Amino acid sequence: MNREKFIEELKKLNVNIDNRQLEQLEKYYELLESENKLYNLTSITNKEEVFLKHFYDSITIIKVVPLTNQSLCDLGTGAGFPGMVLKIIFPELKITLIDATLKKCHFLEKVICELNLKDINVINARAEEYAQNNREIFDIVTARAVAPLKHLLEYGIPLVKKNGMFIAMKGNISNEIVNIDNYLQKLKIKENEIITFNLPIENSIRTLVSFVKLEKTDKKYPRRYKDIKNKEL
Repeated sequence: MNREKFIEELKKLNVNIDNRQLEQLEKYYELLESENKLYNLTSITNKEEVFLKHFYDSITIIKVVPLTNQSLCDLGTGAGFPGMVLKIIFPELKITLIDATLKKCHFLEKVICELNLKDINVINARAEEYAQNNREIFDIVTARAVAPLKHLLEYGIPLVKKNGMFIAMKGNISNEIVNIDNYLQKLKIKENEIITFNLPIENSIRTLVSFVKLEKTDKKYPRRYKDIKNKEL
């Protein structure tokens, strides 16, 4: 996806991007490309592919919820997708990036410094551990291609404010949405919307699954990583 196509496709999402934001994304790409060998950030390094599969893909969350000045937490952010991209495109967002890998957090801090971004924090922690002491504090929590949907719900829902939203950014989820009722009941959430679409140019499938939090989460969630992984609710 070249620069012109990127701008064109964003307009279809009702997102207008200015020259400063484009320059920030260009700098972000340069840092990603130059630091990738050191930090092992992504297997996608071609510029046009990064703009399509990382930058544009991150922004498609706007299909689910309008983004203004909410607090947003990105679980397992890796190289900053979608959280860092969203901060650039929607600068009024208050962003928290969480990743368990220290070297990736160092990279994220470098990007924040180089781009002079404000109201964005990097947390080096496992999601389930961070959630124990940071409950019901975010308007929106999201995760992109991090773990199975059921696991993501247990990681993320405790962080979401009552009436807030959890959004999973996925590929094909036909196998992941099966037998999910126990998770909805025990985590006190409801499914809000499932949006499936194709990325421009390559037409690969993307799915945005959103949930609304109805009540505070029981303090026994999230469980330990081993239990989340091996024992369904």
